[in-house]
Amino acid sequence: MTLTDIAQLRLRSQQIAASTCKTVKDVITWMGAMQAQDHSMAKWALGVRCPSATIAKVETALDKGTILRTHLLRPTWHLVSADDIYWLLELTAPYLLAGQRSRNKALELSETLFKKSNRTIENALSKGGHLLREELLAALQQAKIATDENRSSHLLFRAELDGIICSGKTSGGKQTYALLAERVPHKKTLGKEEAMATLAARYFNSRGPATQKDFVNWSGLPATDAKRAMEMVKTRFVQETVNGESYWFSNAITRHAKGDAAVHLLPGFDEYIIGYKDRTASLPLAHTKTIINVNGIFRPPLVVNGQVKGLWARTPEDDKIGITITLFPDSSRPPKELLEQAAAQTGKFYGKKAELRV
Repeated sequence: MTLTDIAQLRLRSQQIAASTCKTVKDVITWMGAMQAQDHSMAKWALGVRCPSATIAKVETALDKGTILRTHLLRPTWHLVSADDIYWLLELTAPYLLAGQRSRNKALELSETLFKKSNRTIENALSKGGHLLREELLAALQQAKIATDENRSSHLLFRAELDGIICSGKTSGGKQTYALLAERVPHKKTLGKEEAMATLAARYFNSRGPATQKDFVNWSGLPATDAKRAMEMVKTRFVQETVNGESYWFSNAITRHAKGDAAVHLLPGFDEYIIGYKDRTASLPLAHTKTIINVNGIFRPPLVVNGQVKGLWARTPEDDKIGITITLFPDSSRPPKELLEQAAAQTGKFYGKKAELRV
């Protein structure tokens, strides 16, 4: 096995090539959780992996609470299935809270203040239903809780980790918060050992071939817990050593390893890139800074046969959607028909005809 093989196999395990997912919830369940720092791009990340998905179907799933957006795993936004949100929060929230202690202390955010803030947020949502961020901040300020100097983000973050709030229905094109207990009234929990094993199995099934370091980086678990989680599930996976690193993956994805030549227009912050600590299997070191800038922004990559070959951008217009491709200087132009297929897939998701520009 080579790094090129690894990239090809990841296209299959991630459901980017030959997806078996029928709904956007299927995608989230398969992936475990998906980074959603860029909310718009996160919707397209679902579209890439579900052939029948449209922007309307994704937004309906979010509004209905079938899938939710909140903070878990690492300290950033993720999309998660309503079926998995409680056990994932219970598993990962303690580590996220521990990582916030010094910053909370600097902002004078005590446990007493967090309890007051949580009560205030819960009361506001109990009376007002789904509320905008600005409306929750107004309630906090009315309760004499300071929200300046980015305290507001920490207060809302804490309410998410404590399982009080999650994403609500869209209101006027804006995202809202809602009570998690109302969005997901049936609480599914797992013991810690089972939760760790489930998370590890989801990761290596959906992102393999991957290493233990990749899993630690993605999951946010301490290395000791991540290793224990791997030990519990590794008999389910195949192991290959490449360049001195052990990669783990499901044998199911090797049946059609090579696949057909294809072009994929992936979103920024996509799991195909961000889901690994070592990204060199698909992203050449020479172009890493083009895809991942100094501020940690992951730009939308053009992927050709598993390799990142450039960037792309979407420009919504009245009756169409412009797809602009920018190839790396050392990359040859992919076949026109493959570019057009990828552009058409994007246009279909947004319900518009795509106009390709290279």
